[in-house]
Amino acid sequence: MSRLNQATLGQLDPRVAHPSYDRTGVTPGIVHIGVGGFHRAHQAMYVDRLMDAGLALDWGIIGVGVMPGDRRMQEALAGQDHLYTLVIKHPDGTHEPRVIGAMLDYLFAPDDPEGVVEAMANPAIRIVSLTVTEGGYNFHPVSGEFDLDDPDVVHDLGEPTRPRTSFGLVVEALRRRRERGLAPFTVMSCDNIQGNGDVARRMFTAFARARDGELARYIEQAVAFPNSMVDRITPVTTSTDIDELSTRFGVDDAWPVVCEPFTQWVLEDHFVAGRPAFEAVDVQVVEDVEPYELMKLRLLNASHQAMCYFGYLAGYRHAHEVCQDPLFVQFLLGYMAEEASPTLAPVPGVDLDGYRRTLIERFANPQIKDTLARLCAESSDRIPKWLVPVIRHQLEHGGELKRSAAIVASWARYAEGIDEAGEPIVVVDRLKARLMPLAARNHEHPRAFIENRELFGDLADAPRFLLAYLTALKSLHEKGTRATLEALVLAGHEGGP
Repeated sequence: MSRLNQATLGQLDPRVAHPSYDRTGVTPGIVHIGVGGFHRAHQAMYVDRLMDAGLALDWGIIGVGVMPGDRRMQEALAGQDHLYTLVIKHPDGTHEPRVIGAMLDYLFAPDDPEGVVEAMANPAIRIVSLTVTEGGYNFHPVSGEFDLDDPDVVHDLGEPTRPRTSFGLVVEALRRRRERGLAPFTVMSCDNIQGNGDVARRMFTAFARARDGELARYIEQAVAFPNSMVDRITPVTTSTDIDELSTRFGVDDAWPVVCEPFTQWVLEDHFVAGRPAFEAVDVQVVEDVEPYELMKLRLLNASHQAMCYFGYLAGYRHAHEVCQDPLFVQFLLGYMAEEASPTLAPVPGVDLDGYRRTLIERFANPQIKDTLARLCAESSDRIPKWLVPVIRHQLEHGGELKRSAAIVASWARYAEGIDEAGEPIVVVDRLKARLMPLAARNHEHPRAFIENRELFGDLADAPRFLLAYLTALKSLHEKGTRATLEALVLAGHEGGP
């Protein structure tokens, strides 16, 4: 067995699909910042599909790592000619591997920021894309304003030709293109953030404004920042995944990617320098992403929160375990149908009932092994954005909200740091130091957690929500998770309040 690289492609097991196109004829058109598992299972996969169809051969990807930990990815990919294996894990245990060839190079910005800037300044590059996570956009979680006090931002403003951040790299590249009379590129966010293109526009122009007002005006006027909705469950690659790929298929890959079969990308058609023909590989290229985005945030993302705290408290540790339990499935479907879906505008081309049931099937895939601990992490960044808008809409329109209130109560109970078997819970949250002391008061002062106005605003002042929240929290303490869910499911069947 040989290490995966260009020379060994022809020796692969016939079950392992690999590029049919000549990679030596592929030229770069995209620079991507933040090459993690999701990018490699999603955007890069779509570009590879296009290339395999004889399209987009001038849209090869140059990856860029900005964080110190990205050096490992650079080294892994460099050792195999930037090829890697994407393994789709089907619920029946079938593994479907394909070697992805769309990435041509990987640059590690801390070693050579000048090389990264010049790569983006190359006129052949027409898109700079991003998967840098929500934290990579450097905005304050409450105000939403760009953090100019971040030490790396301060450095980049002081030494703009030696940037450390994605903001410094991108803005300096755009400055050089403008200075050289070259057209700008499109900045395309592929992060799981509501209005991700709008957020990127605000943050990059805020940085540019702090550096040079005229440059900021140019970016605001000349650069496109399309919104997009992205979806594919992509767990962190484990040593077991690496070993399975080697054992099952004889592929020695230093860093493969595993994912579920489902994939979706809804992309706003707003580009200033062209784009690949993504619609040819089932990307939904649309004028308005928001309906699809809200559908995902309030059905998929919020349902992750609906299952994770209850599931963890009850002793489950993986999403598929929860979604193979009929009680939890009834609760999740009730939340999605009766509380989340009424808050959505029509979603063109989507059958919401089918979408909801597909979500349950995806969550129940035992091959993915998505951990509840991952879904429970950083709840203070998730609940206010995914679930609280559902609650507010239902309050304003007289809609059902008891399940949503119970989800918030399950977070409060989880934040106490101990499950129903008395086992400690490792709470991972940027606000852990503030949240856990509030949760510790749940018994003596049940409103303590929900009175955190930074997270919940005035929800504690809404009697209908507060009653549902307190009822669920009391039930969790006195009766436990299953009895609490049984009561909620029964009330839903009876049409109770």
